[in-house]
Amino acid sequence: MSSYEFVTVNVFTDTRFRGNPLAVIPDAAGLSDAQMQSIAAEFNLSETTFVLPPDDPRHHARVRIFNRTAEMPFAGHPNVGTGYVLATMAGDPPEHYTFEEVAGLVRVHILRDAGGAISGARIAAPRSLTIDIGIPIEVVAACAGLAEADIATLSHTPLVASVGTPYVIAEVVSVAALSRASPDVAAFRAAIARFPEMAGRFALHLYAWVEGDERRIRTRMFAPLSGTFEDPATGSAAAALAGLLTSIAPGDNVQLQYAIEQGVEMGRPSLIIASAVKTGEGPVSASVAGSCVPVMRGVLQV
Repeated sequence: MSSYEFVTVNVFTDTRFRGNPLAVIPDAAGLSDAQMQSIAAEFNLSETTFVLPPDDPRHHARVRIFNRTAEMPFAGHPNVGTGYVLATMAGDPPEHYTFEEVAGLVRVHILRDAGGAISGARIAAPRSLTIDIGIPIEVVAACAGLAEADIATLSHTPLVASVGTPYVIAEVVSVAALSRASPDVAAFRAAIARFPEMAGRFALHLYAWVEGDERRIRTRMFAPLSGTFEDPATGSAAAALAGLLTSIAPGDNVQLQYAIEQGVEMGRPSLIIASAVKTGEGPVSASVAGSCVPVMRGVLQV
């Protein structure tokens, strides 16, 4: 029997027991794929990360991310939390980490508070924004348990967008309508059957603008077929949303920042600071940042 240390942190919050919980295994060398998946299922969190030696010695680590049922190519809160954990464990941490992941290289910038203590991280998404297929309004409404009239289409219709992990992104007409959403698992299964090109993944990211603030957004993310009925904070979806909104903003050279609130309906309020940049010559890039709070340490027996 082998032993592995683990750490848990709450990500995208500065208050313990809020935000999105994450489990990190800082030295996962020797674990098989099957063992990693079993450990992630045992923690039963949105994601668990496993830190391994990098394939390229110029990088700091290879990071594998598992949700309850499968490995993720990229995810936001696992990278923010893993960067925070590794920095707090290091005697003299670097200002930046580079993680090797399935979706590509993830650049992690360590954040510090006014007193110089490590407080969180900012990560750059490994890929530029891509926009894929549109999703009919009736499919989104059915999955969210909302009326079709609750789905806003003035800025864009529901669509699949990604900066490393794909999400169905749809605007909802108001925060009140967003709060009424309740995922229908049968509708998610029907959506998967209708869109086989999505390879069994139908993660729905809904958002609504907070009235009176043109840069503040409320969001909810449902992925019940992946084991996450609702997620308290979804950094990769927030990055994709920031990229999408920036891509359709007026102008050729635009840099925008959004304060994204999530997890409110779950009693785990989170705050994600998402930014995106577009130029007339190139693709749209995105990043997300947030605070972290340590919660637990322990030992796994495998």
